[in-house]
Amino acid sequence: MTDRATTFESERKRHALELFAGLPRHYDRVGAVLSFGQDPRWRQTMVAAVDAGSDERVLDVATGTGLVAQELVRRYGCSVVGLDQSAAMLEVARARVAADPALAQRVSLTVGEAERLPFDDGAFDHLTFTYLLRYVDDPAATLRELARVVRPGGRVASLEFAVPAATLWRALWRFYVRAGLPALGGLVSREWRETGRFLARSIPEFYARHPREEVARLWSEAGIDPVHVRPMSLGGGVVMWGTRADGRAESA
Repeated sequence: MTDRATTFESERKRHALELFAGLPRHYDRVGAVLSFGQDPRWRQTMVAAVDAGSDERVLDVATGTGLVAQELVRRYGCSVVGLDQSAAMLEVARARVAADPALAQRVSLTVGEAERLPFDDGAFDHLTFTYLLRYVDDPAATLRELARVVRPGGRVASLEFAVPAATLWRALWRFYVRAGLPALGGLVSREWRETGRFLARSIPEFYARHPREEVARLWSEAGIDPVHVRPMSLGGGVVMWGTRADGRAESA
């Protein structure tokens, strides 16, 4: 990797870490409000796609405050490893786990990056990730790394914001993310106002570079196939899931 690439990556990581450092205390509640109450339903849909067994082990990447890990344990009784690059987010997740004996028995948390997972090949039965790909420099390489740690036959599921396909809803969506998100976030804190502005830029910019069809193709090339795509809430969110195929992913 060149020095320029390394610098670019560190700047992206630094920005993401700084962005989320001031958010954890109100993250769950504000996230639900800004999505008009849809975010919890989106997470439940993603978790339902995993269909884990009680004796299986799931890796939850970008676990944040631990909401998906909690949902996985409550739904399946499985064990979960939650990984996130933000120590501030993980502090909230640890408090959540410590307050619930069922979670404390089944959830462990660790700091780490999706691009360089500290686990062996096929170490997990299934994997989930939430609001991740907009924060990495190379989505294709990151998907290959995620697939690497899932056993053949295991399921991978994700949740992301999306841009509605229908013209009317897309116009309303653009108005909301450009004006509504920063304004509503500003009612909570300066950090949430800046987060609203960031989302208003980062979501359309990501899909301009990586249309949804291309993202599904990257999943397949990473060794996750077939890939299912389910738009949520008129296209404002998208849940994707697939099965880890036998064999290795295509090389870069």
